[in-house]
Amino acid sequence: MSIISRAWSASALLLASCAIPAAFAADKPLLQEGKQTLFQRILTTPGCELAAEAGKASGKVQPTFSRFYVYERSEAAGSEWLKVGPDSFGKTIGWLPASCTVDWKMQLTLAFTNPANRDRLLFFKERSTLEKILDAPDPVSQVVPLRAQLKKSNQAGGVLAQEPEYFVDLQKQFYLLPVLSGEEVMTEEGFRTRLLNVASVTKDDKALTTAASGKNAAASPEADVAGKLKAFSAAVVFVIDSTISMDPYIDRTREAIGKIYEQVEDQGLQDQVKFGLVAFRSSTKARPGVEYVSKMYADPNKVKDGEDFLRKVADLKQAKVSTVTFDEDPYAGVMQALDEVDWSEFGARYVVLITDAGAIEGDSPHSGTGLNAEQVRMEAANPGVAIYTLHLKTPEGKNNHALAEAQYRNLSNYAATNTSLYYPVNAGDLDEFGRKVDSLADLITQQVKSAYQGDDAVGSAVNSQEMKAADAEQQKMLDDAALIGHAMQLAYLGSKTGAKAPPVFQAWISDRDLIKQNLPTTDVRVLLTKGQLSDLSDVMQHILNAANEGLISPSEMFNQLRSVAATMGADPNQLQQSDNTKLAELGVMGEYLEDLPYHSEVLNLDEETWKSWDGLAQEKFIRNLSIKLRHYQKYNADVDRWVSLAKGSDARENVYPVPLEMMP
Repeated sequence: MSIISRAWSASALLLASCAIPAAFAADKPLLQEGKQTLFQRILTTPGCELAAEAGKASGKVQPTFSRFYVYERSEAAGSEWLKVGPDSFGKTIGWLPASCTVDWKMQLTLAFTNPANRDRLLFFKERSTLEKILDAPDPVSQVVPLRAQLKKSNQAGGVLAQEPEYFVDLQKQFYLLPVLSGEEVMTEEGFRTRLLNVASVTKDDKALTTAASGKNAAASPEADVAGKLKAFSAAVVFVIDSTISMDPYIDRTREAIGKIYEQVEDQGLQDQVKFGLVAFRSSTKARPGVEYVSKMYADPNKVKDGEDFLRKVADLKQAKVSTVTFDEDPYAGVMQALDEVDWSEFGARYVVLITDAGAIEGDSPHSGTGLNAEQVRMEAANPGVAIYTLHLKTPEGKNNHALAEAQYRNLSNYAATNTSLYYPVNAGDLDEFGRKVDSLADLITQQVKSAYQGDDAVGSAVNSQEMKAADAEQQKMLDDAALIGHAMQLAYLGSKTGAKAPPVFQAWISDRDLIKQNLPTTDVRVLLTKGQLSDLSDVMQHILNAANEGLISPSEMFNQLRSVAATMGADPNQLQQSDNTKLAELGVMGEYLEDLPYHSEVLNLDEETWKSWDGLAQEKFIRNLSIKLRHYQKYNADVDRWVSLAKGSDARENVYPVPLEMMP
């Protein structure tokens, strides 16, 4: 799925709501034009006052970007007024001047990406200033002077604000960065980039200031960074294959961690660096003698010191019987590490996967998780864990190497910096493996030591690593570790210093770095209500069930979905029998999906295309549906990240920021 290439208008990029049955409210908000289930919504701008009556001169100032439903529109005192309520269940609280509100039809907001390997996002007053930079043959010549001015005086011509120096994590500190309008353009450098007219305010609605005033709230807080970094700590959990043939690598990993613990304790960093270990094998149902699918040997939160660690892992040995397939279940080991370790106490969070086999996929009956590489990687992103993979390319697995490499490259792509943390060990060479394990453990420890001592801890990722490797491969490992460590320190400092999104009301931004135009500055989130997410889960389950039937009888899939649509109230006369009828046209999906600015593989699927796919293509489609459905279930259960957009609104109107790529 990719975002479609078309201009984004204000009417095409604003908030949608889900259908609300009439039984829930005697009075309902106004419908959006041309819609049957979507209600009109608005956001308040700074200083917007709620009055008891339309046309009343003064009222109570509302928090900026409060979300209200529109129940009535009326002319009073020569201007338009809106009767509004905090939710769609019939409760109204007063009138707002339309002039201080913004229509928000589509439920989209932006989230900053981690700025570790790019420059901070700039917010421009005028679109033309941004266009001039992107149209320049050499954008560096345009951008460098602006950044120099910002560094010197915290202000620059045409720049309203800039992104915080430290990462603002939307999952930990919710903020709105709604898109008011935008357009996709081709830059002089040859990249498709979106020019976006956005609004921004933090959840607690701090006073609005801009870079031009010299009081830019987006600038980094004047905090004792070195002091805060003294508490910066790291957890490294090794997730190691313990099947037949792995004993030498298990012993060498133990040796590496033992040596690092000696260094840590000599330097007084035993409270700053913790190691853990999870072992994995495969299905015990298929082969009971395997003993376990995955097992936690050492939780970093419960390890006292190096001696304690070695004692906890002393009885770890390779399996005595072979597993059911050559592929093993590393996803089970990684997920145990993600789910059972309390990562919140650590600033730097790492999993190091070690295996000589490929991974059992989520659709296999032998899978312990039902997940694939992409889904496990997304699960790791929630606590901010980076997954390294040391892939032992032993001669025994030569027929499996290419497939396993593809899996582990996917798994080990660290999205915050778009960095691959996959490292093959040629021929499974034990010496080469030992060097890489030693290097990783040492690099992470040195990063924590540097942070603790305040040595340029949040400086350039390149300059922060003084060590230079003897060969290109080891140098890549050094550079990657420095970049990842830098990103994790930015995220840590962002949480500790309370870095906030720039409280600019309206500005123009680029969704890609102005110089490194291959790097995104933001990603898109769809704010779904409880009702929308529930409806989406139900419909996706229907589609998934029908698709599974369609594997046996391709024509049966769309016949079942027509029946589902009929039970949901769709007009039978409109349920076309044509092979060209797209799934979206059957009426089983909510209107809130129709105008999202992305290309949907699910909504655009028709019967003719489904029948033309071979079994592998159909199975891939089904697997992707299953992955998304599991995520919807996780979102629904994730009580900490549901957000209210209006004071006093019904809890059913709370929203969850779903990544656009997880939409059907």
